[in-house]
Amino acid sequence: MSDTITTPPIHMPLTTADRCDRCGAAARVRAVLSTGGELLFCRHHFNEHEARLIDMGATVVTNEDELV
Repeated sequence: MSDTITTPPIHMPLTTADRCDRCGAAARVRAVLSTGGELLFCRHHFNEHEARLIDMGATVVTNEDELV
């Protein structure tokens, strides 16, 4: 029997080049989906879609100096 080691995914910090997938504003939040995809959101669109992202089991990642 082999043991499988699972490591958490590594996410690059958001940069000024990262843009919201909804409106093109500066991205402040990365939502990593359980299927492996990811979505980038500005704060406004993250707030709008937060409940659905939680229902989908998404992992929310922000830069360390940002609060969600």
